[in-house]
Amino acid sequence: MIEKEIINFEKTVIVGIVTQNQDEEKLKEYLDELEFLTFTAGGEVIKRFSQKMDKPNPKTFVGTGKLEEIATYIKENSISTVIFDDELTPSQQKNITKIFDIKVLDRTNLILDIFAQRAQTSYARTQVELAQCIYLLPRLSGMWTHLERQRGGIGMRGPGETEIETDRRIVRDRIALLKDKIKAIDKQMATQRGNRGAMVRVALVGYTNVGKSTLMNAVGKSDVFVENKLFATLDTTVRKTVIKNLPFLLSDTVGFIRKLPTQLIDSFKSTLDEVREADLLLHVVDISHPEFEHHIESVNQILKDIKSDDKQIIMVFNKIDAYKPVYLAEDDLITEREPKHYSLEEWKKTWMNNVGTENALFISATDKTNFEEFREKVYEAVREIHITRFPYNKFLYPEYSEAIDKEEE
Repeated sequence: MIEKEIINFEKTVIVGIVTQNQDEEKLKEYLDELEFLTFTAGGEVIKRFSQKMDKPNPKTFVGTGKLEEIATYIKENSISTVIFDDELTPSQQKNITKIFDIKVLDRTNLILDIFAQRAQTSYARTQVELAQCIYLLPRLSGMWTHLERQRGGIGMRGPGETEIETDRRIVRDRIALLKDKIKAIDKQMATQRGNRGAMVRVALVGYTNVGKSTLMNAVGKSDVFVENKLFATLDTTVRKTVIKNLPFLLSDTVGFIRKLPTQLIDSFKSTLDEVREADLLLHVVDISHPEFEHHIESVNQILKDIKSDDKQIIMVFNKIDAYKPVYLAEDDLITEREPKHYSLEEWKKTWMNNVGTENALFISATDKTNFEEFREKVYEAVREIHITRFPYNKFLYPEYSEAIDKEEE
């Protein structure tokens, strides 16, 4: 008999603050996402703590009263981990750890931990380790108490290195080694990309957990790992895909997230090169998520950061099968209609209409709703790029409707 696997989730509390730039509604949204990140990493959020502040306390992030409240709750409920929604400075992390005497993480550390769990290939593991080392370097002094002072005694006097300096040097050497390793792999991957010839390149981009890998599997008949968790895909998958008789390369890239650690953008440079070098981007959006508009903003900002916001983009609004508007009673004349009350048809008449009928699609990758329309749109966009590059191939790849007619003949 197969024994049932018991998963032990770490008991966790999460902490965030309401500031001038982040109201209560936005904080709730961020903490919802942080809770999903915690679940993905193997933790169970028992309670949330929040505080209104003009700006974070430079010593302890939150106020002393709130710290005491959290510390009391931790002791009474045997909490093993505290996770803060924003990146903590090394001194804040050190001070808070002394008070709580348990594991203290921030959003960046949590994302890095999930990346470390998800990294499958040696290249992904190298990228994650580099990001972790860059994050760890300024925090070494707070990691272990034995590093806080130089040991005295025989043979320890004089100008020798302190342990903290030794450890910093080891980490710096490791960073240099990993950077060299990534440079070598980058060259290999650049060569691979160069060897793909002049085929049109299409990249799937979007927020994490919007269904990019599911869409990749549906279009390219691939077998990319899919799971309803954040950052299920870390390694870029590139597949030759054919719609009708038109071949092109389709790549599934790592998902983006708000407050994405800068060291991850730096270390995942080569993965993001797939986006930079793509001819066409399919920006996949989970329309069933209540905050999908903010997700679009975050992805657009990251595309701007990696200088890829000027590319041709087709907006693909996925998961229409899961979209459920909040219905208002017909006799409710008090409640003001908000975006959450819009039906899909109403959404199409908002700013989505300005995206253009040529560049917006509403599909479901799981049950393939409107999939033929999606295939046609991608075919026409890829064909346009291809015949611009090779004008003499215009008759080889006819328009989509003509391609269907040929198949029927």
